[in-house]
Amino acid sequence: MEAIINHNSKKYKVDFSKPLDISMPLTSNENATRAWYANAISIEPVRMGTWVGSVKEGNSVNFKNIFFNPHAHGTHTECVGHISADEESINSTLTTFMFFAELISVEPEKINGDSLITKEQLMHCFDNKKNVEALIIRTKPNGNEKLHINYSNTNPTYIDKTAIEYLNEKGIKHLLIDLPSLDREKDDGVLAAHKAFWQFPHNTQHSKTITEMIYAAVNIQDGLYLLNLQIAPFENDASPSKPILYSTTEI
Repeated sequence: MEAIINHNSKKYKVDFSKPLDISMPLTSNENATRAWYANAISIEPVRMGTWVGSVKEGNSVNFKNIFFNPHAHGTHTECVGHISADEESINSTLTTFMFFAELISVEPEKINGDSLITKEQLMHCFDNKKNVEALIIRTKPNGNEKLHINYSNTNPTYIDKTAIEYLNEKGIKHLLIDLPSLDREKDDGVLAAHKAFWQFPHNTQHSKTITEMIYAAVNIQDGLYLLNLQIAPFENDASPSKPILYSTTEI
């Protein structure tokens, strides 16, 4: 199914029959990507006496419990409740789900032993002339090993605060990235990039979201897309999410 959508005084054709999924699957596989010192996801049939929620074990249905952490396991979207004592809910603050988004690829810089995405890099590859609300950052190199990483205690790439301030200037409301966090793994709770993006606590932007641990495969080209940002309706600061991209063609 195709649709014509107006954006930034231009018309774009969008093909909804060819979705591009940039989420990571939530799986109990021990090799699945995770972070923050969490164990692998647990997916187990309910056991109540002799009753077991498993067709393989003789029941008529599968009925399983799942134990996971949305921040540690797979793609997730979070709101300012992640860093606020008010504990705002992503289900309450994310109320629209379709946005024009720009996908860019960035090779982080090595600075003082850290791997950083800098303001200068973003200025080079993103100037927001297309007037998008969402930015998707894919880091290089970009192999499918990103689906099988335990980020814990590895000091992964993060984003410099000045780069976030630049994105604020460019009007980005929804930031998606293939890293476990915008901030350094061990930063003594400073959370400079998160706080800068949400302008917390003095000018808090409650409608803005951060999506972490996406995976945009190499066959998905940089460019302009229509983004459908889907979440599970958890009343929590973060939820597992399934961002879907649709290619756009200017007409």
